[in-house]
Amino acid sequence: MAISTFKRKEIKFILDEEQFQTLNSVLTEHMNYDEYCVDGKEYGIYNVYYDTPDNYLIRESLEKPYYKEKIRLRSYASPAAENDSVYLEIKKKIGGIVTKRRISLTLGQADAFLTKGELPEVRKGKSAAKDYIQSQVLNELVVFMKNYPIEPKQYISYQRSAYFGKDDSSFRLTFDRAITQRRFDVSLDKPNYGTQLLPPGQYLMEVKIGASMPMWLSEQLAELGIYKTSFSKYGRAFRTFVTQTR
Repeated sequence: MAISTFKRKEIKFILDEEQFQTLNSVLTEHMNYDEYCVDGKEYGIYNVYYDTPDNYLIRESLEKPYYKEKIRLRSYASPAAENDSVYLEIKKKIGGIVTKRRISLTLGQADAFLTKGELPEVRKGKSAAKDYIQSQVLNELVVFMKNYPIEPKQYISYQRSAYFGKDDSSFRLTFDRAITQRRFDVSLDKPNYGTQLLPPGQYLMEVKIGASMPMWLSEQLAELGIYKTSFSKYGRAFRTFVTQTR
């Protein structure tokens, strides 16, 4: 079981095809592709969001409170097999700052933990500090599940191109397209299918920074007429569900 932690601001933008192509053409001057973009190709991300039976977590999130949190299970393969690696993530937003803490499990371990409360094995590593953080995140997930009677509620997938800064590796930028959602067959072991959240030719860009946005990027966004927006994949999917069921 591996552990990762993140703390940053996340700023979102919606781009059309022309804006995407123009901006994408200058990114490699300042940024590198991340490890998942093999040979510069986009990759798939497949998520299951967990919520309470009455959808409390997403309903609360849509009210834009100062503090909000959510839990999701993520895979980079679809469909995922029982022994494939997945990431169980707890994501919090406090006053505009996003923190994400996650552990890597097999899909079988994750399902046993989320449905039966069976704790996954915590393997001791070479670093006592990392072992401590790993245990802390697992404890945090246990507390979360005690506070909320969660169940799988929403499937969301997308194709992503991702970059990190040449001068600052903590600076990340991602483009997501073909954002697909469904509220049935909500499992990572099912094939990827569903309805689209954005029209063809539109991209969700997320700028993920620890401090301020680089000047070169701010200038490019202004020149191309790309402006900040509010967009939550789970939030948009839930609003679509509510509209369709009225």
